[in-house]
Amino acid sequence: MESVGTSQVNVSADDALGGDDVMELLHRLTRRDVSASELRESAQARMSAAGELNAVVCNVDLIPEEGGPFTGIPTAVKDNQDLNGYPTRHGSSATPSTLATRDMPFVGHLRGLGFDPLVKTTLPEFGLTATTESTTYGATRNPWNVGHSTGGSSGGSAALVASGALPIAHANDGGGSIRIPAALCGLVGLKPTRGRLPDRADLDSLPIHIVNQGVLTRSVRDTAYFFAESERRFAHPDLPPIGMVVRPEHTRLRVAVMTDGVPGLAVEEQTHQAVRATGRALQALGHDVEEIPPHLDEQFGRDFLRYWAFLSFMMQRTGSRVFGKGFDGKQTEALTKGLSSMFVQQAPRVPGSIRRLRRVAVESEAIYARFDVVVSPVVSHPAPPIGYLGPDVPVHDQLVRILQFASFTALQNVTGAPAISLPMARTVEGLPIGVQVGAPRGGEARLLSVALELEQAMPWPTSITST
Repeated sequence: MESVGTSQVNVSADDALGGDDVMELLHRLTRRDVSASELRESAQARMSAAGELNAVVCNVDLIPEEGGPFTGIPTAVKDNQDLNGYPTRHGSSATPSTLATRDMPFVGHLRGLGFDPLVKTTLPEFGLTATTESTTYGATRNPWNVGHSTGGSSGGSAALVASGALPIAHANDGGGSIRIPAALCGLVGLKPTRGRLPDRADLDSLPIHIVNQGVLTRSVRDTAYFFAESERRFAHPDLPPIGMVVRPEHTRLRVAVMTDGVPGLAVEEQTHQAVRATGRALQALGHDVEEIPPHLDEQFGRDFLRYWAFLSFMMQRTGSRVFGKGFDGKQTEALTKGLSSMFVQQAPRVPGSIRRLRRVAVESEAIYARFDVVVSPVVSHPAPPIGYLGPDVPVHDQLVRILQFASFTALQNVTGAPAISLPMARTVEGLPIGVQVGAPRGGEARLLSVALELEQAMPWPTSITST
């Protein structure tokens, strides 16, 4: 494990991007105070200045599409989504360097909205862990403290947004991979309801579809505007509309606060305090707040891990079907191989795990008959040092540490319900602490309303600040 440093990386400058969020940049573009080319040049310069973070896999040079609501806004695409003309390596040495011949659905959606992708960003191999560290690309570093992890698996995107290099970046979430980096890097990260955004159709053929696309931002209004404009172009017929959430709703909510997770997995005290402080803030705002015990047991963690092992087996053993000719499963990392071996050993138990996960997906939603939202930690402790969850740690120890660290986020991937991470506090050392707010399926508008209210009541820094 690497020794802990204290240096920060803040590349904000007096340039075209300034200190503005996406919404303000769009206002400035409309007023012609700044041009799209100036924003692109500023973002490229900032990403170069942020090289220490090791967040970029490759640079991208494409002619941006015109006419979308986000035309001129620079962004990044996580390197597990195909971008036409560029390879998709998934954080792995096992994948071929073949150039993609088309955009994946969400990337096409992102570009259709007018975003200008400038880079592809780092992730751990196949997004299988809660830190962005791999043997292929090394460790992506947290701009709040470069000796610490960004979380995973969308850590490269999180590092660029948190450092000020970009105002918004693509992320996706199969077990917490939007919310965990948001929590560790002081960002807003909304995992939407399953089906809310366009994605690969073949994911629906999985026993449980757990992956969701999204973005990382520095302000709630940026996230709200992204989903409002996305909905204009892609609206799922079975989900209630989100609309443009610009202010908190007047209705007071029934709020559950859950400070602990699976029994036996300890939550660090500063994280406890941040969750309780969020509950107190909501109570002061007039909401009906009640603290509740955890509603999951250790079996859920075992079942989700077995399902994760099944997915790892499918990638490692049949990767050529997924990643194309040239995939070499022998080049995968120890964690991927370890999870694949776990599946082989426990394969007879996997069908039972899938049945229980499906049952949990139904039963756990019953909590929303009593409560409108559930407030909880995102992870059990703030950003760990580089190496704590890294590829050099023995696989068994990695898995134990991952389960202890990231036990709060997988439920929404199984249920398909939305949840948002908000940067509600910082540790005494200055590291961000994220707090999660969850809602039932289709409840993004409610989450954004609560998020706006909390942002106004307990404002968080929108750029790296020293303690």
